[in-house]
Amino acid sequence: MRKRYLILAVILVGLAAGYFYKKQPKPIEVEVYTVEKGEVKSTVSNTRVGTVKACRRAFLAPATGGQVAKLHVKEGDQVKQNQLLLEVWNDDLKDQVKLQEAQIKANKATAEQACQLGANADREAYRISKLFKNNHIVSEEAVDSKVSAAKSKQAGCNAARENITVSERSLEAAQAAVERTLLIAPFDGTVAEINAELGEYVTPSPPGIPTLPAIDLMDVSCLYVSAPIDEVDAPQIKTGMTACVSLDAFAEKRCSGTVSRIAPYVLEKEKQARTVEVEVKLTDPKDLKELLPGYSADIEVLLTSKPRAIQIPAEAVMENNRVLLIKKDSLLEERTFKPGLTNWNTVEVLSGLAVGDKIVKSVGQDGVAAGATVKEKQ
Repeated sequence: MRKRYLILAVILVGLAAGYFYKKQPKPIEVEVYTVEKGEVKSTVSNTRVGTVKACRRAFLAPATGGQVAKLHVKEGDQVKQNQLLLEVWNDDLKDQVKLQEAQIKANKATAEQACQLGANADREAYRISKLFKNNHIVSEEAVDSKVSAAKSKQAGCNAARENITVSERSLEAAQAAVERTLLIAPFDGTVAEINAELGEYVTPSPPGIPTLPAIDLMDVSCLYVSAPIDEVDAPQIKTGMTACVSLDAFAEKRCSGTVSRIAPYVLEKEKQARTVEVEVKLTDPKDLKELLPGYSADIEVLLTSKPRAIQIPAEAVMENNRVLLIKKDSLLEERTFKPGLTNWNTVEVLSGLAVGDKIVKSVGQDGVAAGATVKEKQ
């Protein structure tokens, strides 16, 4: 009988243990991070998306309106500074230039004739004056007449020469009128867009009324990113600071950037947070490869860094600088720590955690809270 009771008791204890084991909650699989040392950077990022821009870009249109007579380039062409891009009909103005050139030639011939006569009159006046002084053969009235005639003809020579100068200035004015019909490249660049066709009529933009440029020219050999930084963060940024650029179109970050300009004013657009425009220039040719103006981009400006700091991922941090620490019995415990440098990805730990501690990364997962039993996700 005793043996039967003993067997029955063992069975009951086993059933009870199995019952209580089934009633216990199963451990929750979580992502775990082991606290370690590494580099922690303090950075500032833009509040809204930035844009890749060309260092030099010109929206070109001829200085005077007219019908497009010649189009010397097409979209995508590489052009040099002072290269002719477009020409408005200007045959009448070119004829004016030819007319002024011919007028200069005629005025030079007239001046040569007048000056030859003036020189001859000077010689005659000199000879008659000499005769009057030596022998008084000629009358004083004759001398005065010859001297006055010489002066008059010399004045005619000077006037003819001035006419040459006037005609040269007229030629310059005619040439300037022709140049106003020409569209010249102000710098080496790439023709991005052409908004004119042969035979179309183009006009300069009236004041306050923007119109499409005849030619959009940009220098893509130099690119930068312009992005808005919140007014609270902007005072920390200085020109010359290192910055990284992230683009939606490419996976890798480009970290050869340098802060090249900080706008001297705050943007106050309606219904938007006030921001300061910051420009980051990329210097490494590899970072400029495949980059095009107009790409959306984000900037991350490095303020300071610590190469060997205790760090944890930012996604593991809850409100009020709390984390979920995994104890040796696999139970979770809330732990508050003192933070140092922070960025979007990493937080420095000054106190409250030690190297080797294990914390939960997936803090938003259902059931993950202090007191829960967890196991590391494989």
